[in-house]
Amino acid sequence: MKLSVLDQAPITKGNTAPDALKKAEELAILADELGYTRMWMAEHHGTNTFASSAPEVTAAHLAAKTKNLRIGTGGVMMMHYSPLKLAEVFKTLSAFSPGRIDFGVGRAPGGDNHSIYALSEGRQPMTHNMYDKFELAMQLINDEVPEDNLYNKTIATPAQVVLPEAWLLGSTGNSAIQAGRMGVGYSFAEFFMGGMTTEILEAYRKNFEPTVFMEKPEIKVTYMVTTAETSEEAEYEALPQDIWRLLFTKGRIGQVLSPEEAANFQLTEMDRMTIQQNRSIHIVGSAKEVATKLREEQAHYGFDEAMICSIPHSQEKRLEVYRLLARELF
Repeated sequence: MKLSVLDQAPITKGNTAPDALKKAEELAILADELGYTRMWMAEHHGTNTFASSAPEVTAAHLAAKTKNLRIGTGGVMMMHYSPLKLAEVFKTLSAFSPGRIDFGVGRAPGGDNHSIYALSEGRQPMTHNMYDKFELAMQLINDEVPEDNLYNKTIATPAQVVLPEAWLLGSTGNSAIQAGRMGVGYSFAEFFMGGMTTEILEAYRKNFEPTVFMEKPEIKVTYMVTTAETSEEAEYEALPQDIWRLLFTKGRIGQVLSPEEAANFQLTEMDRMTIQQNRSIHIVGSAKEVATKLREEQAHYGFDEAMICSIPHSQEKRLEVYRLLARELF
């Protein structure tokens, strides 16, 4: 099975944002050594929970620190950038690391209303033209002259670079058909809200039209995973993330607790029921149990690649997750 990494640069309790970014570098180096396919950085704004606010900048650093690992964004949030700037950024990345860059884009804001308006300098954000923006960016990356009058009088430099892979993110299935028609990879965020169906993925495949960015349909599914040598240890390490998601649903956005703090956290019976329900999008267990679950998911849905997001409190335990999965699945 092809495995990849999604990193949000989580700032777990007791750590700092610089810590989180340095740990992203450590994770990228390990993933490269283990034979993972790619590593993407997410984009989050206005939070002390994640340090990944500029994924394209982090991607440049990670690409310079690795040799074979594909590096990209999962995703850069198009709402905040012009197609020309997107094209220039990813062409520059690809010029430095040809054949190893992924242009992964999302249509969400990656932050709250305060962040959205600050990023747009107080202007009303444009949310109606995301697919058009993506198409324009890809044309500019491919050294084409768009028909759009705003973009057909300039060029995106550097020119004549190796094209990055282009991917569209989705978490509801609404973008599956569009991703197919645009001839890009489709990345489904199962870890976000769940809801993946065979119908969503088949709609993407049926509508796929080959392009210079992607010759055949490629589906990648992102899972939240906590694993360890034993299921008991995995449960212990998973509870902080379960509590974080529980509090997030209540509008309380904080940092991931330590396992010791989580074990002593006061949970109501309703809280425990909610955590159990959320386990449908958080795979927890021993390495063998998790590997079996991922194989079953791939057999059922027919996706090409599993991307793993894992947020144990300690970096040691987080790196162990990726080591254990590589041992079981490569």
